[in-house]
Amino acid sequence: TGVVPFVALLLLQRRPVAGRALLVTGSGCPSHGLCRSNVQEQTRRQVAVLNATAQELFSLYLKCQGEPFSSEADKLCNPAGIFFPAFRVNRTSERKEVMVAMYKLFAFLNASLGNITRDQEELNPMAKELLERLHNTTKTTRGLISNLTCLLCKNYNIFQVDVRYGDSSKGKSAFKKKQQGCQVLRKYVQVIAQAARVLLPHLSPS
Repeated sequence: TGVVPFVALLLLQRRPVAGRALLVTGSGCPSHGLCRSNVQEQTRRQVAVLNATAQELFSLYLKCQGEPFSSEADKLCNPAGIFFPAFRVNRTSERKEVMVAMYKLFAFLNASLGNITRDQEELNPMAKELLERLHNTTKTTRGLISNLTCLLCKNYNIFQVDVRYGDSSKGKSAFKKKQQGCQVLRKYVQVIAQAARVLLPHLSPS
């Protein structure tokens, strides 16, 4: 299963950059053969799965961090101070605008999940259930990015989307790593619910 090259590049990228979609001619897009025949339905299922499991992932994450996170989640996990991609589209937005916003969101999320998973492998190596859920969520997110890439290329000739990422937690204290993870996951719970409401109607069968 091939992944469009620029996606592979973005998966490795961590430095914050401006987010914008670049419109190009059709010759810039890879073969539409990368698209599976059921790409829209698969994309809908992936978003639905992420939405259905987000709260459970956040709750399990809190449980595994111990105190004071278990008892002071509202205070410590408040995401107000962290960067998270702006998500200003709604059900009445143009489909292309929705797809670009979704791509920026899930590319950011994929990088953040990699950051959180690395920290938890270091801080909570025995938290097997949490690590498994993080890996499964990452796997679903990467599949979703691949499908969004295909839809953007096939339908709109967009083959490059620059994504701004959050700060890496490398070099931070254990407490700060745990806090950054819980802030990102709390915001994720909020945004994925909104994303599902906005995206699913745009992917409904014609």
